[in-house]
Amino acid sequence: MKEYDRISNATAVIRSKIGGFAPEILLILGSGLGFLSEKVENPICVDYADIPNFPVCTAPAHRGRFVFGELEGRRVMIADGRFHCYEGYSMLDAAAPVRVAKMLGAETLLITNAAGGVNLNYSRGDIMCIEDHIKLVPNSPLTGENDERFGERFPNMVGAYTPRLIDVAYAAASTVGVDLHRGVYMYFAGPQYETPAEIRAARYLGADAVGMSTVPEVVAASQAKMEVLGFSLVSNLAAGMTGENLSEEEVLEAAENAKEDFSALVLTCLVMI
Repeated sequence: MKEYDRISNATAVIRSKIGGFAPEILLILGSGLGFLSEKVENPICVDYADIPNFPVCTAPAHRGRFVFGELEGRRVMIADGRFHCYEGYSMLDAAAPVRVAKMLGAETLLITNAAGGVNLNYSRGDIMCIEDHIKLVPNSPLTGENDERFGERFPNMVGAYTPRLIDVAYAAASTVGVDLHRGVYMYFAGPQYETPAEIRAARYLGADAVGMSTVPEVVAASQAKMEVLGFSLVSNLAAGMTGENLSEEEVLEAAENAKEDFSALVLTCLVMI
């Protein structure tokens, strides 16, 4: 099946379940950050498993559903769970929620992740606004035959993280009293955590945080001419920085501890976008 047909069919099924609801903003929630979906007013939930030819989540703490409704007065579509290439999915699969959201009418992507801190000035629990990314991993959600209905063949990645929305993030952080870093996110395929040598290389290349998601979705959003705002929750300091072993439990614990600040920041951004 052609990718445009797969996305069109998925969108049609979702429309049959949400009626005339048209989202303005897609939120993709990272590991342990799904609590924001519980704040949606008048929610309509659509499980990924009920969408034909659509991936399902296998990563811990990813529920695997879309939640449609209102959040701070904005019409939102929340991807409560995302798809990672380490699950065996392609970058096309990882980007599928973005393309469905665009087809439903969304023009903005607010994307979050839990990441390992690389910057020596970062601490566990810090929040970073993503200003750019590094992807040295082969392939892309745009690899293969291009369908112009998704966007141009060679999209420009300058300003992929929308400068206007980065300014909004800083204004929101000031409003709610959250300290906000601004930095570069580096994508690794996973699922193994990075080695200490890889972290030293990432820091040398200019990365401030590392993770296993986000970049495929942002590439697809850039092709679709969507505005993008991204946040990384520094759930741990990356390999070799503390001498401690990394774990999924640590990631989820950090997300739980940051729930109040992270929610306040994201919700205020929704009001100000």
